[in-house]
Amino acid sequence: MITEGEINKWLLEVEHPAKGDKNIVELGMVENVVVDDDKVTVTLGFSKHRDPLAEYLIGSTKAAIIRNAPAGTKVEVKTIIKEASAPKKKPGLDLGFEEVEGIKHIIGIASGKGGVGKSTVAVNLAIALARLGYKVGLADADVYGPSVPKMTATEGLMPDAFQEGEKEIIMPLEKYGVKWMSIGYFAKPEQALIWRGPMACNALKQMILQVRWGELDFLLIDMPPGTGDIHISLVHDIPMEAAVIVSTPQDVALADVEKGVNMFRNESVNKPILGLVENMAWFTPAEHPDEKYYLFGKDGGLRMAEKYQIPLLGQIPIVQSIREGGDSGEPAALSSRPDGLAFISLAEKLAGITA
Repeated sequence: MITEGEINKWLLEVEHPAKGDKNIVELGMVENVVVDDDKVTVTLGFSKHRDPLAEYLIGSTKAAIIRNAPAGTKVEVKTIIKEASAPKKKPGLDLGFEEVEGIKHIIGIASGKGGVGKSTVAVNLAIALARLGYKVGLADADVYGPSVPKMTATEGLMPDAFQEGEKEIIMPLEKYGVKWMSIGYFAKPEQALIWRGPMACNALKQMILQVRWGELDFLLIDMPPGTGDIHISLVHDIPMEAAVIVSTPQDVALADVEKGVNMFRNESVNKPILGLVENMAWFTPAEHPDEKYYLFGKDGGLRMAEKYQIPLLGQIPIVQSIREGGDSGEPAALSSRPDGLAFISLAEKLAGITA
């Protein structure tokens, strides 16, 4: 049988990213540990309501126990507020939209499946809009694979936060003329985020609505791939205006585009789709810049856009420089090469539609 001592030893692995990597045991956050046959219940103590790192620490606590405990062990993590005088929130009280009231357009960047380059398009589109003179922010809501820190060379940085009344305010990072926020800033790059749907939804809602975005023309939300409860929660809880869908031309990806289109057009969501971006439209070798090889088929995105009567906003080629830019933290949209200009053209079309 698992002992309380063993569990406390495992919890030494759970480091608090905002406390100099001190662990939750060292910080006195572990209030109680209960072992009942094959179930472990841990109670964590927080000093304030709506701690922006609460969901991350809850998920990390569960993960640490699951990693070390025998297979089949059930884990529950409860939370309490240590301050006896802390005012209690009314059930269902919303965080409020104060921090997004100065944003003209909140647009979700979505995809029916993973691996189509959605985050690459989102990051480069944000930079391209900034290069056109717009005030832009990007919220990396791809909770299971946050890639913005890597793609913008902001890994290892921690956003500043401060208390304003009862609300915790988080300041976005700024680089390349864009304000960035990602759940990846609150987790180590190698650490998996093991979160159930409701936990992820709450964390993303906090991450977006507690950020001091300021005045913006566009806030792009890099959504998780696929369709599910996280997407529906984001659409309902965030004043999202519309969506852009990213796909590749191949049939297997386009089949999932249909699911995405149907989700946004479902009466319970009912958000307009501004257009489709066909990523990896063709391959152009660096030594033969005028040649096009249609590795995933030709004009699949165009046919899908025509079928659902939505604009085809752009076709982005496969070129080595786009991949290299994402890996190095200097996205292609910063350049004046053809690949950079492709994202500028995409940004111009999006700005024209929303004008």
